[in-house]
Amino acid sequence: MISIGQKFPQFALTGVVSNDIATAFKPFDNASAGGKWQVVFFWPKDFTFVCPTEIAAFGKLNKEFSARDAQVYGVSTDSEFVHLAWRSSKSELKDLPFPMLSDIKRDLSQALGILDVDAGVAQRATFIVDPQGVVRFVYVTDLNVGRSPEEVLRVLDALQTDELCPCNWKQGDDTLKAA
Repeated sequence: MISIGQKFPQFALTGVVSNDIATAFKPFDNASAGGKWQVVFFWPKDFTFVCPTEIAAFGKLNKEFSARDAQVYGVSTDSEFVHLAWRSSKSELKDLPFPMLSDIKRDLSQALGILDVDAGVAQRATFIVDPQGVVRFVYVTDLNVGRSPEEVLRVLDALQTDELCPCNWKQGDDTLKAA
């Protein structure tokens, strides 16, 4: 699995950005974030139970991520057409403020080392990537266990201080000073 300090792999994926078939699909790649931090999170499958809770929670925090100059991308191995159908039919996903990317060929999931071979889907993984394209945080949970977008935001805040942050540090708290 790709780890801290490694370059995030090159990707070119189709994303769903609206519910209108005429404007729903847009290409995304590594340069699409334009030098911003990136929060890239993967879920196993559309039309499931844990996944929409996480996707909606990231959506609710999207303004917070944007305020920190971070672009959120949600990704699964489903096609862009499945993403569109799910987004259009699930009330909490209808107004999703970030792209749902399709890794249907599983190239990105494989390059990251998060393809669950038995299930044939991406693991429930999250990556924070700095503006230089370097992975600074990796978070993977069991396929049955949802993650905490609030924790991802907290870690982004800590990374952006570029200082030593103690356990449970939150934005506004004092950082540690090396003696």
